[in-house]
Amino acid sequence: MSLKEQITEDMKTAMRAKDAERLGTIRLLLSAMKQKEVDERVELDDVAVVAIVDKLIKQRKDSIAAFEQAARQDLADKEKAEMAVLLAYLPARMSTDEVTAAVQAIVAELGAKGPGDMGKVMGAVKAQLAGKADMGQVSAAVKAALAG
Repeated sequence: MSLKEQITEDMKTAMRAKDAERLGTIRLLLSAMKQKEVDERVELDDVAVVAIVDKLIKQRKDSIAAFEQAARQDLADKEKAEMAVLLAYLPARMSTDEVTAAVQAIVAELGAKGPGDMGKVMGAVKAQLAGKADMGQVSAAVKAALAG
């Protein structure tokens, strides 16, 4: 079963269970997926769905930070609940050690040296690790690899 089918099934389950919060979040995700399909006239595969989930999670993280800074804990809690639902659709994340090892292998493969090669390395790393690792963590690992 594809990730897209799994999300649709989870929506039906949430409807039957009358779980309004979970249902709202899943509908939001399906809406973002449908928007991408319509805009680009493509059928989404699991990699594209994971990219959308990643984007929505990043938006939630940014919102949580803003709400907590504005002392709106009620809204921050709502965003955290949505983020928890979205996290279930991401594949298992790579550990810090695994990310560092993968980045070092790519840097060696490309023969990259110094901060000037950051863009070239990030392009290759994104292609290999998209959806498998937190890109903030990956970026830090690339900077460290190129600095050393």
